[in-house]
Amino acid sequence: MGFINLDDLKKLPLAPGISARVISAETFTVAHVTIAKDAMLPEHQHHHEQVVNVIEGEMVLTVEGKTYRLTAGQSFLLPPNMPHSGMALSDCRIIDVFHPVREDFKVANFDGYDNK
Repeated sequence: MGFINLDDLKKLPLAPGISARVISAETFTVAHVTIAKDAMLPEHQHHHEQVVNVIEGEMVLTVEGKTYRLTAGQSFLLPPNMPHSGMALSDCRIIDVFHPVREDFKVANFDGYDNK
């Protein structure tokens, strides 16, 4: 509990052009994600609920084959085990909230998502 300076947190590489600074509480994880224009997050899924919050920029989120265009001020709720992927249409800042905790993000050797 207490103050956290995001600049003091290590960047976790998620995919080429995509990194996150991650805060894990007892029951949830918050990831402050930066995405370079044209960077792609390959399709993946996880057992966590996820809320994608676009803070800056514009991105495309594909969920079960349907594409959604998200801009600053918009969010998307992903239920557990939902296949999804994304691509940045511009440089983006995203805040992702996961429940329960993303234990894999706490591992020092997390390699990011496999490109399929």
